[in-house]
Amino acid sequence: MDAYTGGRSRLTRRGLLASTAVAAAGALATQAASTGSAAAQAAPPGSAVEPFHGPHQAGIATVPQAHAVFVGLDLRDGVDREAVARMMRLLTDDARRLSAGAPALADTEPELAVLPARLTVTFGFGPGLFDTVGLADSRPSSLKALPGFSIDKLQPRWSGGDVLVQICAEDPLTVAHALRMIIKDARAFTRVRWVQRGFRRAAGVQASGLTQHNVMGQLDGTANPAPGTPVFDRVVWAGADAPAWLQGGTTLVLRRIRAELETWDAADRVAKEFTIGRRLDTGAPLTGTAEHDPPDFAKLTPVGFPVISEYAHIRRAHSADPAKGIFRRPYNYDEGLTAAGHSDSGLLFASYQADVGAQFLPMQRRLAEADLLNEWTTPIGSAVFAIPPGCRPGGWIGQGLLA
Repeated sequence: MDAYTGGRSRLTRRGLLASTAVAAAGALATQAASTGSAAAQAAPPGSAVEPFHGPHQAGIATVPQAHAVFVGLDLRDGVDREAVARMMRLLTDDARRLSAGAPALADTEPELAVLPARLTVTFGFGPGLFDTVGLADSRPSSLKALPGFSIDKLQPRWSGGDVLVQICAEDPLTVAHALRMIIKDARAFTRVRWVQRGFRRAAGVQASGLTQHNVMGQLDGTANPAPGTPVFDRVVWAGADAPAWLQGGTTLVLRRIRAELETWDAADRVAKEFTIGRRLDTGAPLTGTAEHDPPDFAKLTPVGFPVISEYAHIRRAHSADPAKGIFRRPYNYDEGLTAAGHSDSGLLFASYQADVGAQFLPMQRRLAEADLLNEWTTPIGSAVFAIPPGCRPGGWIGQGLLA
């Protein structure tokens, strides 16, 4: 019996279901016989998952995703150690679920969680949190606001913070949804101090693992240690000399650096490459031919001057001891145009290192003292955080400190 009865075309529920089932069966048979069947196709990129559990938090050694948001939170009055522990249990559960492609508890739009798109959520604690919750003795000695540098023009709206949330994914909608879920559960304990959004080239635009250009046209992160190597482990992960609760974690220095693009545009290519010490197209040092050629700081021009200026950015940022370096995981930012039509763009310079005082500060002092690039960049935000280690299933981030 078909879906239509009598002389009039009348659609019945039974007929609709029957005809739909027949059509579906036919479609499935055709699909199974087709060489282009869905089963043979790769999973959509949006379904890719980054593991949440492990000895280290995700979002550090993870291959950088295209979109990021960094959020600085301040503890509300009266929030104590026990309350922060409750918050971190909630936020860890949110992050665990969302990064697996599952909705957070009480998620009113669970459909937005289905595609995690390599989502990672990373948490950190600022210097002020330790004093507020009575854990000053557990604060790493060099975890404090950076000293003032002559090049800084820091703005409070981009600086400081008691708690960090770093959210990264390949899809901006995934980032936005995760941010909303996290802040929803953090709202009773914290207030938002600042939100900074960043971007890199999207997946598939260039080969994975290649160093990317920033908004100034420079390849950014060439000298990075490679994740998974002994040098990376020494540079990034806090070891036995750190407080026990931080071992396996790291520290983050987040600097918001405005790029003075209008004046940078006025410089010619020779001046730009002289300033950096590298070629803009390949990232090769001025003494080499490929990006990862080691720079030869002793090489001289025919008239006796260093090929790489003593004030070039790569020389000032260079550390003779690889273990005293840093790991850069930078993002661009672009807030559009000012009323005068100038670009409001720059870099969210995210630096990870085992110890801020031993690794980041010496480099930053050299840069502030005499880096040619200072002519075209201005630090306008600065924040420092301790990043706890990861957790096992059933555990939560910060447990070693707060439990």
